[in-house]
Amino acid sequence: MSAGPPLHRPRRLRTTPAMRELVRDVRLHPANLVWPTFVVPGEDRAEPVASLPGVQRYSVDRLLPELARAHAAGVRGVMLFGVVGDGAKDPLGSAASDPDGPVPRALREARAAFGDDLVLMTDVCLCGYTDHGHCGVLAPPRPGGAVARVANDATLPRLAEMAVRHAEAGADVVAPSDMMDGRVAALRAGLDAAGFEDTAVLSYAVKYASAFYGPFRDAAGSAPQGGHDHHAAPDDRRTYQMDPAASRAADVEVALDAAEGADLVMVKPAGPYLDVLRRVREATSLPVAAYQVSGEYAMLEAAVAAGVLARVPAVTESLLAMRRAGADLILSYHAVAAAEGGWGA
Repeated sequence: MSAGPPLHRPRRLRTTPAMRELVRDVRLHPANLVWPTFVVPGEDRAEPVASLPGVQRYSVDRLLPELARAHAAGVRGVMLFGVVGDGAKDPLGSAASDPDGPVPRALREARAAFGDDLVLMTDVCLCGYTDHGHCGVLAPPRPGGAVARVANDATLPRLAEMAVRHAEAGADVVAPSDMMDGRVAALRAGLDAAGFEDTAVLSYAVKYASAFYGPFRDAAGSAPQGGHDHHAAPDDRRTYQMDPAASRAADVEVALDAAEGADLVMVKPAGPYLDVLRRVREATSLPVAAYQVSGEYAMLEAAVAAGVLARVPAVTESLLAMRRAGADLILSYHAVAAAEGGWGA
């Protein structure tokens, strides 16, 4: 007996590009994108990052035209990462709170150039400024131990000072990525005490100890190094970044950061943790950011270079997946190209 023609034909809503666009429930818009970029000291510097094809580190004078390009494409947020030479690094990451460092200088000039039309975000972490490459101040080993520890509470005032310097220079949003316990409360208290109660905190609330950070550490000069006082430093960041096998821990981190005053929360990396991104979206009403990290970018670009993927559809699909999983905003090194090209439209 014939079943007859199908009663339901979902393909009716896929017949044309206009029809598909009409019924979409997830959209990718330039306003959803944040461009992460690296700022270096000096003048007239635009340095390619070998492990991130198409990504460069800019001195402030070379950065401003790139910000104008991003703004013209509709990107409304930029995340600034400071890069300093080895000679400027010390055990405490003192250069992180230098008011004349590359990030504060970039903030002042970007604010003068763009007013309130560009949301200026800054990464708040010590790893790019310490000579040991860790995200906090080191403490001696435990009794009988040989490995230095990252001292959680001693790090908090350093992070708060860094955030205040950024707010003074014009940051709209400060984003602690260090994964110290209590850092959101420390930043909020420091900002409020300095009169920056309107500066928002975007917490890297759910940041995993991931294998996908390698190219970033190359770009930022932030790979973990040896310790001090004749003690070895921790050789990775697994004592403070999250265990990739722990998904429920995301609930704890988001709840704590929200209670401490975070205005937005982030999941990092994005692509390998879409399940966690969905989990976070369902757990909070705060805006949720996803960071398509350097390793994800490099992986896509390597596949494009090898001729096995086409850049535009592959990158678009990856970004849409993050939006589908619940991201309100996405940090991506592809942000400007995607916005200029109308990817996802």
